[in-house]
Amino acid sequence: MKSVEALFTPQATPTAMQHLRADFPILGIRVGDKPLVYLDNAASSQMPQAVIDRLVRYQTTQHANIHRAVHHLSEVATQEYENARRKLQHFMGAREEKEVIFTSGTTDSINLVMHGYGRKFIQSGDEIILTTLEHHSNIVPWQMLAEEKGAHIRVVPINDSGELLVEAYEKLFNSKTRFVGLSHVSNALGTINPIKDMIAIAHQHGVPVLIDGAQAAPHLQVDVQELDCDFYAFSAHKLFGPTGIGVLYGKAHLLEAMQPYKGGGDMIASVTFEKTIYNELPYKFEAGTPPIAAAIGFGAAIDYLNQIGLDNIAAYEHDLLRYATEQIQAMPGVRIIGNSLNKVAVISFVIDGIHPHDVGTLLNQEGIAVRTGHHCAQPIMERFKVPATSRASFAFYNNRDEVDALVAGIRSVQKVFAL
Repeated sequence: MKSVEALFTPQATPTAMQHLRADFPILGIRVGDKPLVYLDNAASSQMPQAVIDRLVRYQTTQHANIHRAVHHLSEVATQEYENARRKLQHFMGAREEKEVIFTSGTTDSINLVMHGYGRKFIQSGDEIILTTLEHHSNIVPWQMLAEEKGAHIRVVPINDSGELLVEAYEKLFNSKTRFVGLSHVSNALGTINPIKDMIAIAHQHGVPVLIDGAQAAPHLQVDVQELDCDFYAFSAHKLFGPTGIGVLYGKAHLLEAMQPYKGGGDMIASVTFEKTIYNELPYKFEAGTPPIAAAIGFGAAIDYLNQIGLDNIAAYEHDLLRYATEQIQAMPGVRIIGNSLNKVAVISFVIDGIHPHDVGTLLNQEGIAVRTGHHCAQPIMERFKVPATSRASFAFYNNRDEVDALVAGIRSVQKVFAL
């Protein structure tokens, strides 16, 4: 990676940005005869060469199963796996290593909390607060729990800009409230929620809060101690790392009180047919052989991001979002869904008279990758009375030329349907 600071200033030259983009080999491919314009980062971001190289190095010189062995490769693999955990601890500001649990991703992390905390502590008649902005992965597990336990879900509404109504949220709390599930950033709209204030409100009522941070971690500096959240989850594949690996932060005393989500090897201290004694944290929640290579690749992605700096990324993406919003808002027949003043670099839009799937198909012919559909956020689509949207989501390797290509692509789509 070349001179990082120079890349994230208003004076950054196209040549400087091209150096950074060169860290991501996939950005150089072509779709048919068109250069790839990758604007689907909210679904999955791309990996830099440094992460790819780290995965190859592990697989070719360090691969072995971890823990419970004394041979060289196992000791090396174990050390690298645990080093990745420490990198995640520092990245999110966790107090202790044991509060960092490796999972298969954000969805798995949320399910871990539902099974481990929810099934143990939530009973019939209890209430769980969610929001209209949640991804299905932070809705469906709690619906499953509510159905099993006879609990009830209450939902925080949003305004026409896609912002949560915090006063309405406060009014949902009562003596039956037992849990809050809350996204840090909406995957469908890009809205940044005021989670610190909302966590504080929940804690005034003695209610723990889980934060779905899948869309926040790639764009914002996260400090779980400053937020004082009880649980925080995110995935590597949205954070320039591999698929199949994610992380759950949990306050140690809550994790200690929870039952394991999965049983098997490594999550036990001892097993007899009469009784199993569970392992200490974090291994209590990491049954079986974990995705070792992916965890080490996750750590390499954190190293890469730390070199750039989340503050630099946030400032650059904010400028790119502003430029893209201005260009798209100026287009007749195009409407942006979700206009919060506090957003990450996500633009969901609809084009009059054209289904988003047709938009995505035609943009793909121009080499432009956007996501179309309900984005696993159907309550949001229902709120705005649209079946789906087209979503362009940006990362720090995107640039204004790609925004211009998107705008030109939208015009081409409109011309096709005007014929």
